[in-house]
Amino acid sequence: MPLSKELLEILACPVCDEHPPLREESENVLVCDQCHRRYPIREGIIELLVEDESEQPAQGAGG
Repeated sequence: MPLSKELLEILACPVCDEHPPLREESENVLVCDQCHRRYPIREGIIELLVEDESEQPAQGAGG
């Protein structure tokens, strides 16, 4: 089930300094258009935790 518009309006990338909004890439993934980091949705729970800096996309990497 897609996320509600109201929820998407308040979700933001926790990594980027400007905290840009996230967009729904698919039913199970949110993505930040600024840093291209992807956040999975598992069993209805959005995983916004950032565990390791090595997971960060390379500079200039397209998504």
